[in-house]
Amino acid sequence: MLWSTAIIVLLILTFTAWLVVPIVANSSAGSSGQPLGVEGYPSSVSATGDDGRTRTLSVTLENPQGRGLDHLVSGDRLVVRGQGYDPDKGIYVAVCAIPNQLDTKPGPCLGGVPSTEVLDQPGVAAIEFAPSNWVNDDWAWRLFGARSFDDRDQGSFSAYIEVGEDPESGVDCAVDACGLYTRNDHTALDDRVQDLYVPVLFVK
Repeated sequence: MLWSTAIIVLLILTFTAWLVVPIVANSSAGSSGQPLGVEGYPSSVSATGDDGRTRTLSVTLENPQGRGLDHLVSGDRLVVRGQGYDPDKGIYVAVCAIPNQLDTKPGPCLGGVPSTEVLDQPGVAAIEFAPSNWVNDDWAWRLFGARSFDDRDQGSFSAYIEVGEDPESGVDCAVDACGLYTRNDHTALDDRVQDLYVPVLFVK
């Protein structure tokens, strides 16, 4: 009985260390290479980061009805595609306030961090058309609701964002400068290399 308990404790400690050590040991890979100011409201942006990766972020309205990303209304759904991202690092995808200084973590973000509810079916990419999405290829994080990358070799992913007002965030994207952002998740919070954004504007 004592041996069984010891083995279970050892397995738990090993699993915890496997999750925590990469977070603690993570170091910044530098800047994403995207300038702070993006002109207009393009549907796609690209930048080459300090890690040598060229990332592309594309955003389209599910039902544009003649509107662009500068005329979003509550309930609009955005289809987000990314390519060139580092699949060894998880990312959050959300609408966030654009910071005033380069290489500053974007935020606050609408909808907060994505849900980490444990899924009944491990690995199922169940987060769709939510205020924010979480993409992480590690199987352990997928148990907690993360979507996996579409193609690791291409560093590509898909995300599905439903925009809406979020008074608790303190951000009003009809007034404040906002963008649909990707940024590293909690496993590399201080690493700005995957901070890429497409500007968006809400209308009342």
